[in-house]
Amino acid sequence: MMEVAYVCEWEKRPKSNHYPSIPLVCAWSCRNLVAFTTDLKNEEDEKVSHMVHIIDTEHPWDVYSINSGHGEVISCLEWDQSGSRLLSADGDGQIKCWAMADHLVNSWESSLGSAEDGDPIIALSWLHNGVKLALHVEMSGSTNFGEKFSRVKFSPSLTLFGGKPMEGWLAVTVSGLVTVSLLKPNGQLLTASESLCRLRGRVALADIAFTGGGNIVVAATDGSSSSPVQFYKVCVSVVNEKCRIDTELLPSLFMRCTTDPVRRDKYPAVTHLKFLTRENSEQVLLCASSQMGSIVECWSLRKEGLPVNNIFQHRSPVVGEKQPTILKWRILSATNDLDRVSAVALPKLPISISNTDLKVASDTKFCPGLGLALAFHDGSIQILHRLSLHTMGVFYGSSSGSSQRPGDEPAIKRQRPGGPTVHFKALQFSWTSLALAGVDNHGKLHMIRVSPSMGQMLDMNTLLRHLLFLLEYCMVTGYDWWDVLLHVQPGMVHNLVEKLHEEYMRQNQALQQVLSTRIVAVKASLCKLSSATAARACDFHAKLLLIAISSTLKSLLRPHVLNTPDKSPGDRLAEICSKNTDTDIDKVMINLKTEEFVLDGPPLQSLQQLIQWVGDFVLYLMANLPNQGSVVRPGFGFLRDGWSLGMLREMMVMIRIWGLLKPGCLPIYTATSDNQDSMSLLFRLLTKLWLCSRDEGHPQEPDEPLIDECCLLPSQLLVPSMDWLPVNDGIICKLQGKHPLRLQFGKPYSLPGLNSTAQVEVFSRSPGVQRMDHLRCLYMGVCPTEDSKACTRCGCVTMLRSPNKTNAMKQWEQRWIKNCLCGGLWRRIPSTMS
Repeated sequence: MMEVAYVCEWEKRPKSNHYPSIPLVCAWSCRNLVAFTTDLKNEEDEKVSHMVHIIDTEHPWDVYSINSGHGEVISCLEWDQSGSRLLSADGDGQIKCWAMADHLVNSWESSLGSAEDGDPIIALSWLHNGVKLALHVEMSGSTNFGEKFSRVKFSPSLTLFGGKPMEGWLAVTVSGLVTVSLLKPNGQLLTASESLCRLRGRVALADIAFTGGGNIVVAATDGSSSSPVQFYKVCVSVVNEKCRIDTELLPSLFMRCTTDPVRRDKYPAVTHLKFLTRENSEQVLLCASSQMGSIVECWSLRKEGLPVNNIFQHRSPVVGEKQPTILKWRILSATNDLDRVSAVALPKLPISISNTDLKVASDTKFCPGLGLALAFHDGSIQILHRLSLHTMGVFYGSSSGSSQRPGDEPAIKRQRPGGPTVHFKALQFSWTSLALAGVDNHGKLHMIRVSPSMGQMLDMNTLLRHLLFLLEYCMVTGYDWWDVLLHVQPGMVHNLVEKLHEEYMRQNQALQQVLSTRIVAVKASLCKLSSATAARACDFHAKLLLIAISSTLKSLLRPHVLNTPDKSPGDRLAEICSKNTDTDIDKVMINLKTEEFVLDGPPLQSLQQLIQWVGDFVLYLMANLPNQGSVVRPGFGFLRDGWSLGMLREMMVMIRIWGLLKPGCLPIYTATSDNQDSMSLLFRLLTKLWLCSRDEGHPQEPDEPLIDECCLLPSQLLVPSMDWLPVNDGIICKLQGKHPLRLQFGKPYSLPGLNSTAQVEVFSRSPGVQRMDHLRCLYMGVCPTEDSKACTRCGCVTMLRSPNKTNAMKQWEQRWIKNCLCGGLWRRIPSTMS
């Protein structure tokens, strides 16, 4: 039900060591970056540096450690909604905003910040940007994405002119201040502070939530369970270029365990106070503890009618007058006495909170997003239903041996010599709630996969449907789907890819266009997980590059007369190529207006590397057509893909016309005879293949004469070896076994015999092979001297600094400055490793 995928620990050093900080904080972003804190202690001069570490879950050893410069311990870490900026706040009132330098996940810098000097910060949040989705699990069988994931009307906390959400953050301090910093579009910071209520008092714990109307709700308690938990409404506005904060008191509550005569003095301190979700200020989770144990309560804000005195009953009621109502906190559920809670994690999946959902979950057995996780001081984790607080699953920590099954009596844990049991100090759910990251009291990071059905036995179809639903959710939101891949076994890959394609084909044309590249990237990452489909992953990556090159080349075309009414030259080219089934390239060319293709020489010349790749790819595809038999080799996916073959045809026509204007941009082929027209030969074969697969419903097999001609190709032209994607050094392919991997921060993980893709001969590289820049389609030499960056997901490598001067090529590079073709983030790799 829950099992550890990997554990990453710090290396012991003689002089300076990492110790878990107190309090230890951890945050997980929607791009699957995890940030957590440690204290770096120097044994000689007793100096302590407060560190923030950021890892990408696919390369946990490649940790980027920031000496945060905070003077006191870091009390809060918060990612923004895009998952690319991080806020850190400390016990001295300093708040810093960290962002990626050069869009690299292993290089961060802080440019902005605000401070409330000497006033420790206990709660921190980015302002809400007004984007909220709802997941409808009951509709998971529906064909339309719009019914499964609907946009909820939600107002941003603050808007600029024209309704654009304003960026900024909000923090609550120990002395009862609320402080807001707003980022103006010109980069300036507007800051203001206001007391939460007239009587300022100490606030030990606080949490922040947002309402649909654009207000902010703050919950606060002074830490004693006999004091009330108070709620405040905070409104932020900008008046005359100054930030203004208005606060107002809302109904408060007393914890049930303090009014209960049996437990009155049993749990003196409130240790956790959390709203169930950021967007729901009406449900709150409270945990009160003592040295021995804890109790957890869930409360909900309800509207209730006020009873009216009899004197007023006899008045004739005015038409339409309703009974007066009042807002009151009511307890929903409470646990029995538990072991002492050390950390709480709440799910981030936006499943709406209502009673019908409980029924849906029990019908569909879909559990992600319904359970919250509690970590205990004995090292165990329990997942409880977030409303009813029933136990959904238990994980016994790594210290107690894995032989136990849920339901057995937990063995009496032997106290280890030299300190308490290993337990989690911080716990965070991933964005699909399929994984938990925990940092324990030794500073080790544990990655735990959480079963989507919470240990209920599912048939394969239901499990596939759950994973498919979450993959679609990631596609629609643009979140990273690494945590879904944790649950995919090699045997499921083929079915998942097929079903994903079916679902995608049912969407409307506009949505298909928006998701066209993202779905290819999802399929590629799935295919990597099984050695049987590894060759198809190559095809999907080639397709991504193909789509990108095609749109770039078409974007260079300009209409000859500016007032052309109907279609852009690119669309017209596509239309003519799809109607004209001629196998002679020159006859197809005659139908096009050549004026639209007139370009200056330099842009064409600079794009020659991309044009060369297209030419080589067509040659490779045609020459390997006869070999595509029972073993699936790279290129197989294109034989039935009429759409991609049509795109290749269009590009061949375009390149042919440009070659008349500027022969230097043509792809270079090494032919055996001098008078052979290589491009028209390839175009003829490509068209024949395209005609076979043009009709998606009934693709035909390529006929014998075509295969015979393709067999002759290697004797007419020198077939290049295609440089497919590099061997992926990520960890996801190695996590399919049941045993957790042991990793160390700072040491790349590579063990022989574990690489599942090594058997596929496509991927194996001999040491003296030229390295490839996969985005620029250039060779970088055997030992590249340039610094490069690699994609964190597909492993695509490219140089950091651009060798090109021309605009056309710079434009191409600019497209991939933030993300790789597959949507993954970049990380810097040293020149020797690449």
